[in-house]
Amino acid sequence: MTKLLVLGLLDGRPMSGYDIQQMVNRADAERWGGVLPGSIYHALNKLEREGCISLTDVTRTGHRQRAVYQITDRGREQLHDLLLQTLRAPATPYPTALYSALSLLDRLPREEARQALREQRTRLEEEAGALARGQAQNAAEGEEVPPVSRITIEHIVALIRLQRRFVEQLLEALEEGAAWDSY
Repeated sequence: MTKLLVLGLLDGRPMSGYDIQQMVNRADAERWGGVLPGSIYHALNKLEREGCISLTDVTRTGHRQRAVYQITDRGREQLHDLLLQTLRAPATPYPTALYSALSLLDRLPREEARQALREQRTRLEEEAGALARGQAQNAAEGEEVPPVSRITIEHIVALIRLQRRFVEQLLEALEEGAAWDSY
């Protein structure tokens, strides 16, 4: 995902790693795309080694160095291939770690399991709140959200709601005294 975003941003204009990091932060890509800020520099190094981007300028300010990259023809081909590959692949967001933990639920005392699920519910509520704040901020700044972005955000919110409902059902089952081994 990081390679795709870095190539896509550089396809728009030459940028430094810091510029890319700022755009990713503003877009909240860590939340919706799993792009960690530190992974950007790793992706830049790898893409440069692969010939997908090239260094166009290096300036020094004090002890800091600012390297600006641009996408190459090979990078545009890679971007094209990554876009098609990503759009073709089904995105099945299974919470596999949660499913694994549920298969071993009998290893925990019931109250600890309930408390952990309550904490997950709280985190899901916080996540939904963060998305709502981001939408409100965009609206307050008068930013028009493109249709694809709006649909994507709505999808993320729906997934969070669905996950929250799943956790609620688990809590209800545990609070009703469901047997640990009945799953």
